Amino acid sequence: MHQLTKTDFKYYLDCPESIWLLKNKQQVYPKGEFSLFAEKLIKEGYEVETYAKQLFPNGLNLPEYGSPEQTNQALTNTHNVYFQPSFITAKNVFARIDVLERLGDGTWHIYEVKSSTSIKNDRKHRQIEDACFQKYVLTECGYVVSKVSIIHLNKEYLKKGDIVANELLEIADITDAVDNIYSSVVNQINAASNFINKEIINETVCSCKYKTRSNHCDAFNYFNTTIPDYSIYEIGRISAKKVGLLADNEQLAIIDIPLDFELNVNQQTQVESVKQEQPIINQSNIKKELDKLKFPLHFIDYETYASAIPRLDGLSPHKHLTFQVSIHTLTEDNTLTHFEYLLDDMQMPTDMIQAMQDFTGITGTFVSWHASFEIGRNKDLIEWLPQFTNYLTYINEHTFDLETIFKKDYIDYRFHGSSSIKKVLPVLCPNISYSDLDVNNGTMALDTWGRMVLDPNFNEDIEATRKNLLDYCELDTLAMVKIYEVLKETIK
Repeated sequence: MHQLTKTDFKYYLDCPESIWLLKNKQQVYPKGEFSLFAEKLIKEGYEVETYAKQLFPNGLNLPEYGSPEQTNQALTNTHNVYFQPSFITAKNVFARIDVLERLGDGTWHIYEVKSSTSIKNDRKHRQIEDACFQKYVLTECGYVVSKVSIIHLNKEYLKKGDIVANELLEIADITDAVDNIYSSVVNQINAASNFINKEIINETVCSCKYKTRSNHCDAFNYFNTTIPDYSIYEIGRISAKKVGLLADNEQLAIIDIPLDFELNVNQQTQVESVKQEQPIINQSNIKKELDKLKFPLHFIDYETYASAIPRLDGLSPHKHLTFQVSIHTLTEDNTLTHFEYLLDDMQMPTDMIQAMQDFTGITGTFVSWHASFEIGRNKDLIEWLPQFTNYLTYINEHTFDLETIFKKDYIDYRFHGSSSIKKVLPVLCPNISYSDLDVNNGTMALDTWGRMVLDPNFNEDIEATRKNLLDYCELDTLAMVKIYEVLKETIK
């Protein structure tokens, strides 16, 4: 009988067929690439747990990856708090509890430790279902659980010197929330356990056929082999309800969408681009937008570092510290100059912002891609470095988001429903590529810089690492310049 863990259960809730395949045909399961971001989240989760243990100074550390048998032996001793006890039911449902406390009346209090700054129960997190799962396993093992809590980060916490655990963390009682859904979750757990132990299932389709692209499982292509190129899942911001209507009728290709099917203007434009096999460009709108820009144009991109546990005084959990900037400045006579700055260590970017201001002045238009990110970072910087309020406020009030053009006025089927610069650039500027860079995405930049400045055992070449980081950020802003130039040629 296959074991069902909390992680397995979350996969089941997302796509039953996918977890069945992982359990029963692991050799053919299409493993998703284990991202640096996923690895970072795991490390941060362990770090938050370390501070959570400080809330219970007399707790007993059980062996890492200890067995349920070891837990049974430990629970008979005189301790009242246990870290990482594990339990398994007669039906092979397994749970490892972050913190378990024996209460005065002999019942038990479960604490789940989360690295979020609030209780999250969306599809990605499912924190209440997580806690229900843990309670179910303990209950099935004969323990009475009278209280359930989540320990999460305090979003208002500001680091000042050493981390103080009881200020960094908050404990939220979720007993009532767990009780409200407990019976339905128990039914789902039983269904999951039964499903993963089926000998055979229909392997020609999975539940994700009726979901939007961002909600597809890793095994989507294994199960759904007949999905065509330029499928309905590429339609920008299409709802799951509309995906379901089309999937029910096996209208899975964009060209199969009925003429009277309700789509918004941008979605209809995308459909037309696929059918015509050419971009659909609203030249007058693009010209109107670009004509608003005031020279010089400063194409700007930030790289940032964020962590669950703040690394720098003045920061709170998950706040983004801007550690790098690239700016390509284009004047009206087509002169292009470049400015870049990369912090050498974990510090407030005071010198970097001053150097930026010296380079750009308080003039012109700042151009970014997905501008809400840079604007958000500038708001944080104003709070931390108020001496630059005028400059950073000017940037935010004179920022143009180049991405917006590719959401409504320049629709190309080859973007596959995305307005990401990584999708737009290869189509408009095929001679420019991120693929040759050693650092080629923002998560890799965050991870690389973080290790370089924080890891005492970092053994890579510092100068080469700095160059790799600078090359990546420089390409982000140069890419915007080149895309802008293509747009200018388009509207001539």
